[in-house]
Amino acid sequence: MLERIYPPGVVAPRGPYTPAIKAGGFIYVSGQVPIDPQTNQFIESDIRTETLRTLENIEMVLKGAEASRTDIVKCSVFLKDGKDFAAMNEAYTQFFGDHKPARTTVEVKFASPNMLVEIDAVAYKP
Repeated sequence: MLERIYPPGVVAPRGPYTPAIKAGGFIYVSGQVPIDPQTNQFIESDIRTETLRTLENIEMVLKGAEASRTDIVKCSVFLKDGKDFAAMNEAYTQFFGDHKPARTTVEVKFASPNMLVEIDAVAYKP
């Protein structure tokens, strides 16, 4: 059974997708970007700030599915510029601490030219 999750207070989807879908014990969180959920406005900043905001948005979605960052088993990180990898990695490490999900990181061209990062996640909460 699939459960579509639309937690209150999270960034509103800007397209035809669901913030998260729970399938069995897995929670698939759609790609999140550095949008302030209070203002619903894109945060233009440095890669560290944008990465932390993006990860916090993922955590908010997971909270709506009764899960947390420690339930994340896999992240995919999309960077506008591969040169930002080290700084993104510092913020990512700060966020996760000793919990280290599997991860893929790739450089991409975003439709929004000012965006530096997008991250999606898979969590497991049976």
